[in-house]
Amino acid sequence: MTFRYTPSKSRQSKTRSVSGHQFVGGFAQHVLPSRLQKIRYYGWMSPNSGISPEEVRWLLAIALGWAFTLMLASPVPPRRKKSLCKECGGELRAVLVTDSLGHALYSRPPPYRDTG
Repeated sequence: MTFRYTPSKSRQSKTRSVSGHQFVGGFAQHVLPSRLQKIRYYGWMSPNSGISPEEVRWLLAIALGWAFTLMLASPVPPRRKKSLCKECGGELRAVLVTDSLGHALYSRPPPYRDTG
């Protein structure tokens, strides 16, 4: 099946060819199950709404009485097991984290100077 569409960031229409199965699957993603109504563009979920989802969560928590419970509960940081070196028993520290393509996501210089 071949169809024409216009991307939202450009005014030029493009043509795309897909199998009938892919087209019906893509179309079905936008169909709601029976007895459900789309309310995404009303109220606080509207793009023009002045309230953020975090504010809605807090207002809901206050309305349901969770705020008192949340104030009493003190956050306890999870205990992290330290990674130890198999050779010397010293603590290991993350110096470089990469993704699957080898790009550095996090890097920190080692706490010592390597003189080679």
